[in-house]
Amino acid sequence: MPDRNTALITGASSGIGLELARIFAREGHNLVLVARSADKLRQLASELEKAHSTRSLILAVDLSEPGAAAYVSDQTTRAGIQVDVLVNNAGFGQYGLFADNDLEECLRQIQLNVTTLTHLTRLYLPDMIERGSGKILNVASTAAFQPGPLMAVYYATKVYVLHFSEALANELKDNGVTVTCLCPGVTTTGFHQRANMMNSRLLQVGSMDARTVAEDGYRALMAGKPVVVSGFKNWLVAQSVRFAPRKVVTAVARKLQEGR
Repeated sequence: MPDRNTALITGASSGIGLELARIFAREGHNLVLVARSADKLRQLASELEKAHSTRSLILAVDLSEPGAAAYVSDQTTRAGIQVDVLVNNAGFGQYGLFADNDLEECLRQIQLNVTTLTHLTRLYLPDMIERGSGKILNVASTAAFQPGPLMAVYYATKVYVLHFSEALANELKDNGVTVTCLCPGVTTTGFHQRANMMNSRLLQVGSMDARTVAEDGYRALMAGKPVVVSGFKNWLVAQSVRFAPRKVVTAVARKLQEGR
């Protein structure tokens, strides 16, 4: 359908990104689906086409590689696709003491969580400004509200995503383009297994399902809200750290991260 808007979603093959793809398709968007697994993306594209007559461009690319963002932009340009909504969802974490962590994994986290997100935003934003319309959803985390011992790099990257998003939302308030930062807490996805932290106490506090988090993010995006923390309990925790001494906040975060 030529009158459909198009949403580009990174990390679309699983978790929150997968659920966001389903929501955007349900709401009448065509899609650009970006993730490493071509098979998973093809399966998702087929599912969404059958359910919602959605057209999808599949881009199987590792966004932690330098130059990946430019490749994605080039492919949408070649396909003649106007990206109306950019969803920067892809990201990963690494558990353990920073001095013991694999250096390459640390740098890949920064590349994916920070550099690629920034690069994609910069590539697609000027056209949105020129059109006077567009939406950007950046997925951060409640990790953005405090330091995270045992996941020092991951927490720091999410602080960047939150502050970057809030600053852009302010810069763009008169341009017809909105930026929303979604901050989930513990969510049932493959994230914690990928981060090798399945024994962390953090997982005992309760987990939200990815569909609920995605719905919260979508509603906030459509409403033009700068920041949304998914889940009332997560919102309370995010607010409480503002009033506690920083050393206490960091110590509590360390305790929650440690193994059971």
